[in-house]
Amino acid sequence: MAFLELKNIHKSYFLGKEEFPVLNGINLSFDKGEFVSILGESGGGKSTLMNIIGGLDRDFEGAVAVDGEVLDHKQEKRLDLYRRKTIGYIFQSFNLINYQSNLENVMTSLNMTALSGAERKQRAIELLARVGLKEHMDKYPNQLSGGQKQRVAIARALASSPDVIIADEPTGALDSVNTKEVLEILESIAKDGKLVIVVTHSQEVADYGTRILHMSDGKIDEEKTLKDKFSNEQRTDEILSKPLAASTIWNMAFDHVRFNKLRNFLITLGSAIGVFSVILFLGLGNGIKGYINDQVNQLANPKYPTVMKNVTTDSKASNTERVQETTQKMATDYKSTTLSDKALEKINNVAHVKRVIKGYQFSNASFTHGKTSVQGAQLQTWTPAISEKTIKAGHKPGENEVLIDKTFAKKIDSNWKSVIGKKVTLNFMAFNDNNTPVQVTKTLKISGVADGGQAGALFSTDYQTAKESLAKAGAITEANTASIAVDKAENVKAAVQKVNSIKIDGKRAFIGVSIGDVLDTINTITSLASYVLAAIAGISLIVSAIMIIVTTYMSVSERTKEIGVLRALGARSKDIRKLFTSESLMIGMISAIAGLAAAYGGQFLMNTALHGLIKYNIVQISFGNVLFAIVISLVIALVASFVPSRKAAKLNTIDALAAD
Repeated sequence: MAFLELKNIHKSYFLGKEEFPVLNGINLSFDKGEFVSILGESGGGKSTLMNIIGGLDRDFEGAVAVDGEVLDHKQEKRLDLYRRKTIGYIFQSFNLINYQSNLENVMTSLNMTALSGAERKQRAIELLARVGLKEHMDKYPNQLSGGQKQRVAIARALASSPDVIIADEPTGALDSVNTKEVLEILESIAKDGKLVIVVTHSQEVADYGTRILHMSDGKIDEEKTLKDKFSNEQRTDEILSKPLAASTIWNMAFDHVRFNKLRNFLITLGSAIGVFSVILFLGLGNGIKGYINDQVNQLANPKYPTVMKNVTTDSKASNTERVQETTQKMATDYKSTTLSDKALEKINNVAHVKRVIKGYQFSNASFTHGKTSVQGAQLQTWTPAISEKTIKAGHKPGENEVLIDKTFAKKIDSNWKSVIGKKVTLNFMAFNDNNTPVQVTKTLKISGVADGGQAGALFSTDYQTAKESLAKAGAITEANTASIAVDKAENVKAAVQKVNSIKIDGKRAFIGVSIGDVLDTINTITSLASYVLAAIAGISLIVSAIMIIVTTYMSVSERTKEIGVLRALGARSKDIRKLFTSESLMIGMISAIAGLAAAYGGQFLMNTALHGLIKYNIVQISFGNVLFAIVISLVIALVASFVPSRKAAKLNTIDALAAD
């Protein structure tokens, strides 16, 4: 029984409805140890026959039997295995992969075997030594002559120890000396017990084999035996084949990325700039939020929410709108904004509230010391809600004392700490029971100097002092604000919600506002701003995605023949898809790392430059930001490679090998 049999092979091409027969009932048999030459002019069907034997052409009629088993050309996976295990290709134009060394070119075929890494390398070296190129194994194809390139191609074809070697015009691009050397190598392969099939135009090449098959018009019109086939008793050990491993695909992707350094560097730079910008803006947003939180928490104790009287009838109004309306009402209907003891008692009964501290808040107060004065200040009574961290010199106000703002203290004396103990005159407008304005005047001793920072000027006096001053002026003495002491910080939000749910006469009675509420609003605005800036910076990521798409398309176009070679060697279509996807992911990963490194560098520089001014790290890149950068960069690379990689995987192998 012959090792390889072709049974009644017919093949036609169609142009519209017109049929052009190429193979017309080919019946052939081949044995191991033969060196068969298929001779004929162009257009006779030689290449088409070779493609059918090699498992590249699936669209024909008839059958191909290998070692007695009919090969099903409809099963792509079966053909991939057939090419990996049984077929070795030698091409006229060599078809070596230019970004791989000669050793790596041979190992490309060996990477589809079950040999270990060390065994693959050793076999590749031995094969290069067999074809006389051991000393050139670390060179690249562009550093070799034509004859040397063909010998590398022969070594690659032998790598997986296939039973059949198909050579397409193997000497067509060689001089006479190299032609003879290549033919001698092919003959030695046949002597090793393998089947060598050579497609050629040259009678000289055909005469070198054991049998000549002459083709014309799609038929074998002449068959001539030159000599007996070689004994196939000498057999090399069979090498188990397997698909390309993921690690091998990644290594090939890395080799190509490294080979096109400049182009891939520019793409990586563009993507890295996008990642850098997005992450830096997100980190800046984190830092600004942290800075505001720090500043606010220095001004106020988060365990002491503030309560005011609710005068708003609109049930859909926000707390901010309610506070604004109450504040405005203080100037027109002050009495409606005061908090009675009975009303405050309801707050005192709320769960988690330990006590209620009464207070006053007046706008348009003035302070005068000699010829120095400040107008339009806001006066509030001291409560534990105000953080003592705001006091930069002195202490909180006691009876007949006042805490003044640092800016005003500097106006009084450039050595602002020296103002402590001096007297200032306080004037502000209050209201009597008839809502008639009355002037309140009081001379107070400066107990300390405060710095309100970003929150504005801070002037505060003792509650009892303010109450006595109001009573003396004939003004209403009921509090118009209060602070509530909550047992634990984690209970503040729940306590405020319960205070806000209290109703008197069927209407909402209070406006409870915690620092957390304020910070939530500020943080929302800050986050929105940072996200908008990050989104604007993210446009560069979209540009980089387009660059990756264009580059991958270019790569597919440039490497069409390489794709054909890999498929001819037995690589699966999904291996080709993974190869191009891996390259894009690799570029995305490098971009993410470079962008993150630049972002951390930017964080260091900005924090160093501004720390002396604000005493705070204004850029704070979080782990979430880092994770986001890596994920978004990889997702963009993956999406960008989706269409080009699938185009590469769907390329017809025969067309790919024929590409220029």
